[in-house]
Amino acid sequence: MNQENVQSTMVGDVEVIRVVEWQGAFTPARDFIPGSDAEVWKANEDWLAPDHWETETDRATVTLQTWVLRSAGRTIVVDTGVGNGRERPGSPRFHHWQGDFLGGLARAGVRPQDVDVVVNTHVHGDHIGWNTHWAGDDWAPTFPNAQYLVPAADDFHFGPDNAYAGGLRVDDRLMYEDSIAPVHRAGQVVLWDREYRIDQHLTLESAPGHTPGSSVLRLASGSDRAVFVGDLLHSPVQILEPSCNSCFCMDADQAVASRRRILERAADERELVVPAHFGGAGAVEVRRDGSRFALGPAGVTLRQ
Repeated sequence: MNQENVQSTMVGDVEVIRVVEWQGAFTPARDFIPGSDAEVWKANEDWLAPDHWETETDRATVTLQTWVLRSAGRTIVVDTGVGNGRERPGSPRFHHWQGDFLGGLARAGVRPQDVDVVVNTHVHGDHIGWNTHWAGDDWAPTFPNAQYLVPAADDFHFGPDNAYAGGLRVDDRLMYEDSIAPVHRAGQVVLWDREYRIDQHLTLESAPGHTPGSSVLRLASGSDRAVFVGDLLHSPVQILEPSCNSCFCMDADQAVASRRRILERAADERELVVPAHFGGAGAVEVRRDGSRFALGPAGVTLRQ
């Protein structure tokens, strides 16, 4: 597939399509990954820059992207980006954001009405925004025929029964009300916990810490393996230093434990690791390096 901001590959019998919403320098590197060693960034500059680190400004670079999977005759959308026209006063970069997400899906050959399943790996504003769209007088599901798979723990934590994450951030209430609640009202939400099997190739698994309900999506088809890890990893530096969380992780100890567990399995089972926000190829291979982890061989290159 040769379209701007759209790339694809095959993992076994499953087509994996990457749709990029935005990419660029985000925030100072060690504000983004607190506790990470400046020397680790410097020692790995040859491959961290420019896809993951803008050395001139010492800012981490991130990519906002959605993964579309064509599996077992169905179309699955993994995470739905920021969404247009949202009130996000606590996130100035994405306040009243206007992007071409639906255009990207169209270039990938995906119409909203053709999507069967939407996976929200967790409930953060840059992963649920296009769950809905403005329908003239209210927010309505963007994908009218889809089941939306939402982690139950996140739905509770960010929802009204928990006063929208305890009411600490106005953005949490706003994102739930414009991107989750309308899908509930439409009867399209499926809440799940611990594990949820989508089809013979795809299984959701809880990996809490970044948020209470953070999850990963495992893909197994033939001898090929991949794991879509959401925000378990924000930067490849966290593969080299898995004890370092991002500044957005809510439970530090849980996040580290989940990250180590997922990386161990990825290394042992040769799963391609697909984070939500990596630039470059968007996916990496991981191997064990004694008691640590390292990046593996070049890995899968998505066709551009």
